[in-house]
Amino acid sequence: MTDTADADHAANAGARAVLGGRLQSLRQILPLAWPVFIGQLAVLAYSTIDTLLVARHSAIDLAALAVGSAVYTSVFVGLMGVVLAISPVAGQLFGARRMTEAGDSLHQAAWLALALTVVGELILWFPQPFLAISQVSPEIAVKVRDYLRMLGIALPAALLFTAYRGFNTAVSRPKAVMALQIGGLLLKFPASALLIAGFSVGPLQVPPLGAVGCAIATAIVMWSQLLIALVVLKRDPFYAPFGFAGTGLHRPRRATLVRLVKLGVPMGASVLIEVTGFTFMAIFIARLGTTPVAGHQLCANLVAMMFMLPLAQANACSTLVAQALGARDYAAARRLGWHGLEIALAIAFVLGGVIFALREQVLGLYTSDAAIVAAALPLLGWLWLFHVSDAGQTVAAFVLRAHHIATAPMLIYAFAIWGLGLGGGYWLAFGEHEVELPAVMQGARGFWSAASVGLAAAALGLSVLLALVHRREVREA
Repeated sequence: MTDTADADHAANAGARAVLGGRLQSLRQILPLAWPVFIGQLAVLAYSTIDTLLVARHSAIDLAALAVGSAVYTSVFVGLMGVVLAISPVAGQLFGARRMTEAGDSLHQAAWLALALTVVGELILWFPQPFLAISQVSPEIAVKVRDYLRMLGIALPAALLFTAYRGFNTAVSRPKAVMALQIGGLLLKFPASALLIAGFSVGPLQVPPLGAVGCAIATAIVMWSQLLIALVVLKRDPFYAPFGFAGTGLHRPRRATLVRLVKLGVPMGASVLIEVTGFTFMAIFIARLGTTPVAGHQLCANLVAMMFMLPLAQANACSTLVAQALGARDYAAARRLGWHGLEIALAIAFVLGGVIFALREQVLGLYTSDAAIVAAALPLLGWLWLFHVSDAGQTVAAFVLRAHHIATAPMLIYAFAIWGLGLGGGYWLAFGEHEVELPAVMQGARGFWSAASVGLAAAALGLSVLLALVHRREVREA
């Protein structure tokens, strides 16, 4: 009897210890995650505002926005992923209390952002390959080209601000970024509303610009944010230990740039694979017609909004793990990484279930166009699996980046997202089949079903890789 009581006591003590560990991790993650969540939600609201306003302007402009934003996102996020190598690099330096080196890494990330801008501008100004893939009508193609060229004006500021954002995340300063992102949202809404619909003030007359007006508003917001960020770096006392006050841009340093590129290129490739696996869905679905791609745009925006929560958790986990590794606290790094993954999956499961249950009401908030709602509603049948898998793969990938592991995740992404997801979706939607497929796997729904399966495979593969990294660290310790 005594042995049984002792066993029960030990089991209860173990359960309390496990729960206590998760609560400790949650208390560390939450202060960093919520400002990132609010800030990224504000950024996503830029495209949400554009989608809502353009949906009420014209279906043609909405289709142009869907294709144009897919192209820009594909370009920007790949370049952004390279620049965001600043986060794990600066995070480990900050954890080791090497402040001036951490500060210099931001200067080097700025040089990297400027170099990548040249690549991005060439694609945005000459988007013919994307237009050929999407096979949109000439009328929509003209709008897409003008939209992308206006976003080319925003690209340098957007990439430089990405370096600022990545550095602030690394040094546990996400509120500084959040404030600027919320300010950008307050500017974005009136700017987009005026430019999409057109306005007249005295002798100044601006015609309705539709989707192009969205791009001009984005450029205004991006440059405003960057200029304020530079002032903050110079004047805020928090940044003094990093050596920003009274100095210009440091000269390029080969060693730091090589370190950023070696980590950043596979990071950027991973992000590019992840996002293009999703954005190319819009380009391919555009072949099915204006209404299907408009319906996809609503669902894509909804899923992107839901994604902001696991993205915020991933940023917080990555920051804490990188700082713990810099301080050589490997046990804390393992605890935070694995607990962060578990917490993200649990929250995503609940949120996905709620949105799935209320999907008709949620789509009604976007538009009253019955045809677009009818096109979007079947796509949300895969939302639950899509979101939970998205949360898992995102947190696992970010924690691996904190360990400076990016090449293996890139290969997992290529197989799961491009192979199973995008390739499988294309085969389901446009391939030749010996037997007729069920309706749930035809057309746009084929892309969504395959994308959900691809994300699930990525989440599983990255989680296994993270477990192997933790096991290796335990052996080495």
